[in-house]
Amino acid sequence: MSTVTEQAPKQEQRSLAKRLAGANTLWIGLVLLAVIVVFGAINPTGVLNLFNFQQLLIETAVLLVLSVGMTFVIVTSGIDLSVGSVLVFSGVTSALTMNAMCGGDSTNGGWGVVIVGGIVAIVSGCAWGVLNGLLIAKAKIPPLIVTLGSFGAALGAAELLTGGSDVRSVPDTLRDSLGFGTLLGGVPTMVIFAALVTAIGAWLLSTTRFGRYTYAIGSNEVAAQRTGISVTRHLVLVYVLAGGLSGLAGFMSLAHFTTTTLTSHSTDNLNAIAGVVLGGTSVFGGVGSVIGTVIGVFIPAVLSKGLTIIQVNQFWQPIAVAIVLVAAVWFDQTRRKARNQR
Repeated sequence: MSTVTEQAPKQEQRSLAKRLAGANTLWIGLVLLAVIVVFGAINPTGVLNLFNFQQLLIETAVLLVLSVGMTFVIVTSGIDLSVGSVLVFSGVTSALTMNAMCGGDSTNGGWGVVIVGGIVAIVSGCAWGVLNGLLIAKAKIPPLIVTLGSFGAALGAAELLTGGSDVRSVPDTLRDSLGFGTLLGGVPTMVIFAALVTAIGAWLLSTTRFGRYTYAIGSNEVAAQRTGISVTRHLVLVYVLAGGLSGLAGFMSLAHFTTTTLTSHSTDNLNAIAGVVLGGTSVFGGVGSVIGTVIGVFIPAVLSKGLTIIQVNQFWQPIAVAIVLVAAVWFDQTRRKARNQR
């Protein structure tokens, strides 16, 4: 009898979380549509064309992979400021490994070299995820402090490994396949790769036990512990997932830019957080969806692209994104207060 009584509130809580996530996704989808309509009305031929759409997809592919991992972290009411630096570190370890396998120049490296490079990138990211997860879940250090430390440490480690200079030698096979290749009649491989990662992330969060535990911890960590969820273990796994996806994003970036781009990812963590929050994932935890994150990631991307096309000063772009981000958090807080007062 008690088991049935305990299960009812949990089912009701999961149902509420799904309804809130659905409402968030609908709302943010309408915002994205409104942004596209506005820019399309201002400059129809410059904004609404296939080339710009394709470029937009390619430019957001790496950020989308980062943001999928960030979604899981923020749903647990955590944060990960280290993803951009972990991306750089993973790209460096991957590039150095591939070069070492090819005697110092991996340009002619084959698929074996590429596969090993990809594995090294993901494992490197997971290693930072393990460190972050243990410090947060076991040592009980706030996620903001832990991942801020990892942000500096991962970037510093990458610069130590390379002497502060970018690694510019990657296999042509990697560049021509993942970096600039196309599949399915011309769809960029980078976009397909990001779409697959997103689909797996959406399935994992919305339909599996792992996803249910993630929501439960974000809603009420103490209650989750009392229902038998190993909160420590699960939080470590969530940060490992975020780190692994950061490593994968680093490998994708290496393939596309054919260099480690040490100084080009300093704001990736903030962009990923912005995309997740704009997508309706609550900064207070317990509510969110990967589908919402997809839409959220595209809002700042469309804003930046649209403002560039209509020739607005580039310095207005971060201001526009910041306004939309603050508005999204304010909306989340207002809705949460209204729900708690019922």
